Amino acid sequence: MFTGIIEEVGTIRGIQTSGHSSILTIGCSDVLAGTKLGDSIALNGICLTVTSMTGSEYQVDVMAETMNRTNLSKLRVGSKVNLERAMAADGRFGGHIVSGHIDGTGTIKEIRIDENAVWYTVAAPESILCYIVEKGSITINGISLTVAYVDDVCFKVSIIPHTRANTNLPEYGVGDLVNLECDILGKYVEKLLRRAPEKKESRITEEFLREHGF
Repeated sequence: MFTGIIEEVGTIRGIQTSGHSSILTIGCSDVLAGTKLGDSIALNGICLTVTSMTGSEYQVDVMAETMNRTNLSKLRVGSKVNLERAMAADGRFGGHIVSGHIDGTGTIKEIRIDENAVWYTVAAPESILCYIVEKGSITINGISLTVAYVDDVCFKVSIIPHTRANTNLPEYGVGDLVNLECDILGKYVEKLLRRAPEKKESRITEEFLREHGF
């Protein structure tokens, strides 16, 4: 589990492609502290397993399903990526519940400066927008953000200077794809409601009660 608070911006140092899968090499420093082989690090919001590491870089395997659902195919050597280690049990819960399982991608439609903040408008499919609510949480490239506006075709978030300075958002422009993960609580609630048994109509009516002396 992650919280959407980015710990470090790393750099893609190598991409080995085989068919529809890849091995990525990521240069970094902070997130390797205390990390062991087999641990999870979220890369642009995607939960990936560390398969090899040195003091300044690590590698992950990326399967075809992940490549198809995310923006990883757009990465090149030198690309900046958001990194976050899985949350420690004694850590602060600074963002929201993030699984690292991407729901899909959105497209940046507008970037607008508003004094010290920057507004991002992101277009997304209905299958993602149906889980997004105003003032709720959304993860963009692994960053926990608050939704300021949503309609049938897009949503908007307002980014503070600290977030832009400590993530890879400045690398993205209008037309670029970003990874999206909706708040998992909404998906659980929807499934539970779909599976709830239909309410049976009561046979006790006013007429029934009168017939039986009530």
